[in-house]
Amino acid sequence: MASNAAKRYAQAVFELARERGALDAWQSDLTDLTSLMNDRLAAAFFADPNVAPARKTAVLDKVLADGQPEARNLAHMLLERERLGDVPRIAEIFEERLRAERGIVIAEVTTADPLSADGEAMLRERLQRLMGKQIELRLQVDPSIIGGIVARVGDLVIDGSVVSQLRKLRARLATAS
Repeated sequence: MASNAAKRYAQAVFELARERGALDAWQSDLTDLTSLMNDRLAAAFFADPNVAPARKTAVLDKVLADGQPEARNLAHMLLERERLGDVPRIAEIFEERLRAERGIVIAEVTTADPLSADGEAMLRERLQRLMGKQIELRLQVDPSIIGGIVARVGDLVIDGSVVSQLRKLRARLATAS
């Protein structure tokens, strides 16, 4: 669960980015910061009280050298407030807001075998027609479904797996006797 601070930072960043027409630039800057904070050694560096704040600031500035000045300001503020650990959650909330802003929903799709690029495109197209929104696929492979797909889009589950079909067939046969 996100800290209230992470939610507030994400909200403020998103509003600033939208008002300045810089949603993609902020997305990139937050991705860079998240990559840094997800690195075990970097996280230890920033958490170490023996490392001078100036050295930490210099690392942040180097990571965001091509970023926006406001992103560097955010990183500095998070460093001062000892909240750099919130960066991944801030970025995650920002991404959620960005998808909502652009009318994109996530479809978590499980298949028995990896889909080809053509298969992904066809699946995305069909789900977009069904949902009436743009779809971002999150693909997983699970051989235990034997074949077919299982797609989750929000609260909707589309289970076209062979395992599900076999269960339904078994239930029908059990009630028919």
